Amino acid sequence: MLYYYLVPLAEKFQPFNVFRYITFRTGGAIMTALVIAFVLGPRLIQWLKIRQGKGQPIREDGPQRHLLEKKGTPTMGGLLILLALTISTLLWADLSNMYVWTVLGVTMAFGLLGFADDYLKVTKRSSDGVSGRVKLLFQAAVSVAAAYVIMQLHLVQATGQTAHLSGTVAFPFLKDILLPLGWGFLIFGMLVIVGASNAVNLTDGLDGLAIVPVMIAGASFGLIAYLVGNFVFANYLQILHVPRTGELAVLCGALLGASLGFLWYNAPPAMVFMGDTGSLALGGMLGTIAVAIKHEIVLGIIGGLFVLEAVSVIVQVASFKLTGKRVFKMAPIHHHFEQLGWREPTIVIRFWIIAVILALVGLATLKLR
Repeated sequence: MLYYYLVPLAEKFQPFNVFRYITFRTGGAIMTALVIAFVLGPRLIQWLKIRQGKGQPIREDGPQRHLLEKKGTPTMGGLLILLALTISTLLWADLSNMYVWTVLGVTMAFGLLGFADDYLKVTKRSSDGVSGRVKLLFQAAVSVAAAYVIMQLHLVQATGQTAHLSGTVAFPFLKDILLPLGWGFLIFGMLVIVGASNAVNLTDGLDGLAIVPVMIAGASFGLIAYLVGNFVFANYLQILHVPRTGELAVLCGALLGASLGFLWYNAPPAMVFMGDTGSLALGGMLGTIAVAIKHEIVLGIIGGLFVLEAVSVIVQVASFKLTGKRVFKMAPIHHHFEQLGWREPTIVIRFWIIAVILALVGLATLKLR
């Protein structure tokens, strides 16, 4: 919004020229989202406490200490992230950029699904919300639509050098190798977006465990989006140049600021949980950005912690159904370490360290070509 109104005035008032720069607007988005989260946080948490009474229902098959220590903590804290993120994005992003609206649309749609799930859990006083089948169908429909829009954007906004990008998959460490999927890219994009959404959701099981890796991934993809969207930097690094995707750095900035503000209230012991409202939305957002900037596989590296959590659940379920035995004491894997006697802060901080290491490996793929 500021870009739309202030950039045209730069000829009359030179300082407004700074609003042309993505880096400046990304910084503005970070600070704006952070301030909004700090201001709205206490009021929203109090409102959630009043509305939810006993707070989020704790799953009975989880670690027993959670039934005592986390009882009464309100959920749906993802509303705080989504409010701060959306307001900041609308304020600082170039709203004529369709990549912005596509990513924001998926984020809001998944947030709405998560809100419905959290609402049912709270009102029914059960850990069962929206059925898994309905969730997956909704996520798949939204993701396929987003992948289709992104394919069309890759075509419409392509230059002579990038006209071949639509419907293809790029590989890290390989400079010129693209796998053409054609319309199969819709399925691939859907799997990336839905997979990222549910992987973040599975990671959100301890105070602060999911939000910091989301911030790390968001910051990493903000940098990648900026480089991919800039022809000079993309050419220097010999990575794919995807025109106009640099604007997604502003969204990543808003995500970083909103998440940092939320962490203030989610740090152990948490005053509020993000719930599915936040985890499904943020995972979907990261997945959509990765599809837009052609770094889907790199998301699997930078978001490797989320992949690990999801794989631990898949392995546990498959092993139990096939052999009747469990590989882990409890899944997702962070509960396995709880059952081994690790304290919650130890698990959380060590998982944060793993997320940082994976982000560095993922960012290294930009130069190692």
